[in-house]
Amino acid sequence: MTDHIDHPAPADLDEAPPSADEALALIREQQSALERDQLSGIPWILGVWGVAWTVGFLALWSGYDGGNPWFQLPLGLAATIFGVLLLVSIIISAVIGMRLNRGVRGPSNFSGAVYGIAWPVVSLGAYLIGVALAVNGMDSTLQSLYFPAIYALVAGVMYLMGAALWRSIDQLVLGAVIIVAGTIAPFFGAPTNNLVMAVLGGGSFLIAALVMHLGLKRGRA
Repeated sequence: MTDHIDHPAPADLDEAPPSADEALALIREQQSALERDQLSGIPWILGVWGVAWTVGFLALWSGYDGGNPWFQLPLGLAATIFGVLLLVSIIISAVIGMRLNRGVRGPSNFSGAVYGIAWPVVSLGAYLIGVALAVNGMDSTLQSLYFPAIYALVAGVMYLMGAALWRSIDQLVLGAVIIVAGTIAPFFGAPTNNLVMAVLGGGSFLIAALVMHLGLKRGRA
């Protein structure tokens, strides 16, 4: 008498293959997770620039006569504080920008690298243009109007570029606000332009950092 042995059916025969809709939903979920990972460093960049702009421009506002009514800093110290904060922000932005697509190959990795490198390159260019203008006769009052405005335009355009790369509405709104701040601040004259940049520019960075962080956190939940 021969024993009858039941052979288990292969698992792939028991389970129906995913439908086209299910496969598409899985692809979209994986794509969303990848985009959140790529954007995870952006709130840090926003926060760093928010602190730099708020503290740095308040320091400049406090370094001029007719600025801060409560206390005044030596102008050299105020300029040093602003310069150091700006330099640190540029370096951190470059490092985080180049690491946004770490582990990703192809066009996305290239885009992240270009975005990171563009921060110091464009900022240095804006600074050198200001130096050239100063060498050719631009006085200190105009310099105090030029440098905050040009750095606002640089940051605003960089965030517009980030919005295009990562399809980020947060960065799009922030870039537009920063450009507006840099454009209108010179009309207030020096040193009040620095207060405008600290409140409107620095505040926008900090709010955007918080909003984007919470948005990414909800996306992971």
